[in-house]
Amino acid sequence: MAAITATNGNQAAHYAVAEQTLTADDTLAFNSAKKQLLILRNDTGGLLTATVDGDGGTTVNAPGLGAVSVAAGYALAVAAGARVAVELSKIGAYCKGVVHVTGGTGLKAQLIEL
Repeated sequence: MAAITATNGNQAAHYAVAEQTLTADDTLAFNSAKKQLLILRNDTGGLLTATVDGDGGTTVNAPGLGAVSVAAGYALAVAAGARVAVELSKIGAYCKGVVHVTGGTGLKAQLIEL
């Protein structure tokens, strides 16, 4: 298990962004006070699905739906040769407690904080 390191995006003009190769279970520090963008790149030969799952997420009350479980995490499918991005605050219900990114072995991850 490794920690996904955030890059500070509040820098002048351009800057280097750290990229890490994911293992079966990695963690990240969710900060609801910042805009955090998690970018996943798949340079393997097949589809990979990573799941963002905070260990404190159980259920949330969704207007019009009632109680919705977030316990299984938020799945991000990344096709071979593709990249996807998710703004973590928009899936904040899945980011309660210690946030794990699982199932993404081999994906390249970047976390940018603004």
